[in-house]
Amino acid sequence: MTLELPADSRLTLGAFSLGAGVSALALMAAAAILGARWQWIESAFGGLDRVYSTHKWLGIWALVFASAHLLFKADGDSWTKAAIFALDPAVARLARQSGFVALMLLILLALNRNIPYSVWRWWHKLSGPALLVVVFHAVSIKSPIALISPAGVWLAALCGLGLAAAVYKLLLYPLMSRHAAYEIVAVEHGPSAVHLDLRPLGQPIRFEAGQFAFLSLSEDGLREPHPFTIATGSRQDGRIQFVIRALGDYTQRLVSRARIGMHADLYAPFGRFERLPDSRCEIWIGGGVGISPFVAWLTDAGGKHFDRVSLFYFCSPGRDFPDVDSLRGQAEERGAAFFPVKGGGGDPAFGHALDALVFTHPPATIDISFCGPKGLLQAVRARMQESGIPAGNIRYEIFEFR
Repeated sequence: MTLELPADSRLTLGAFSLGAGVSALALMAAAAILGARWQWIESAFGGLDRVYSTHKWLGIWALVFASAHLLFKADGDSWTKAAIFALDPAVARLARQSGFVALMLLILLALNRNIPYSVWRWWHKLSGPALLVVVFHAVSIKSPIALISPAGVWLAALCGLGLAAAVYKLLLYPLMSRHAAYEIVAVEHGPSAVHLDLRPLGQPIRFEAGQFAFLSLSEDGLREPHPFTIATGSRQDGRIQFVIRALGDYTQRLVSRARIGMHADLYAPFGRFERLPDSRCEIWIGGGVGISPFVAWLTDAGGKHFDRVSLFYFCSPGRDFPDVDSLRGQAEERGAAFFPVKGGGGDPAFGHALDALVFTHPPATIDISFCGPKGLLQAVRARMQESGIPAGNIRYEIFEFR
C-alpha cells in the first residue's frame, strides 16, 4: 500500500490513518471469512477451535486499528484519486462513525462471557452488516489507492470474499452446510449434566471419533446451534451421543429441559482432534466434560492399539459424569489403563502415575492428548516439564470454544 502513496505524504498522520483504516477493513473481512465455517479453512488451521480463536483476535485488532483510523483524518493534499462512490459528506461521516460504533459494540459484547448466549449470538449476527457499512465507507472516501492497482485489487478481493462469507453464514448456511435431522431417544441426567442419545431421522452424519457437532434443538430457547463434542464412535445405526454439562445459561436450559422425542438439527462434523496412529505410548487426559472425545475413542469400533493407552479422568467428587466405574469398565474392555484423579492437576496420584509411565517409556516417545479447562492444561504442562516430556508432545483443542 505504501507504494500507492505520493512520496511526500508517506510519513504523515494522514498516511498513518489510511493504513490503519485499510488494516481494520482487511482484518474485518478476514474475520468474516473465518467465521463461515468453510471446511478448507478449518483444514488449513488444524481445527475449528483455532479458526475461532484467530477470528476473535482478528476482531480485536480490527477495533484497535479502527480506533487509530478514527483519531486522524485519512487525507493528503497530494492525493489525487477520487472516491469510487461519491457520497454527501454528512452521509459519508455517518457511515464512518456507525461502522466504528458497530465494530466496537460487537467486539466488547463478544468478549463479555457474562451475557446470555442467545443475546451474544444475536449481536454477533450483525458483524456481516457491520462489514458492509465499513466497505461502504471505504469506497466513499478520497484515497490514493486505485481500484485497479495491486493494493486495490487485493483489498477488493478480500472484501468481496468477506461479504460472500457473511451472506453464506447469515442466509445460506442452514441450506448448504452439512447437517442432518435427529431425534432424542434416551436421556440420562447426572450432577448438573445430561447424556443424550440421538438417532437419525434420515441420512446420518459421517464423522470421526473425537470430532464435534453444532447441536440445535427444535425447542424455544434451545434453537441456537451450540458446539458439543460427540461422545461416541461412529456406529452402523447412525446414532450419536453427547455429554453436556450446565456451564452457562444455554447449557443450563438444555440440561434441565432435554427430553425423549425432541427433534434436533446437527451441523457436523468439525474438529481435527484425532489419535496419533504411530504413537508408542498414548496418554489421554480428560477434565470433567472434556472426557467426551476419549469416550468416543474408546467406543470407536475401528480403534486399535489400546494397550498403549493410559486414560486419566480428572473429575470432582460427586460430579463424575460419566461415572468412574462406567469409564473404568469401558477402558478395561478395550485393554486401556485407567486412572481416575479427583484432586486436580496437583494431585500426587497423577504425578506418580506419570512418573511410572516415564520410567517404562522414554519421555520423547510419550504423546499426550488433552481436553479440559485451561487451568488443568497448565498443571499438565508443568508436570510434563518435571518429567522430561517434550513440550511439543501434547495435543489439545481450545476447551473454552465449547
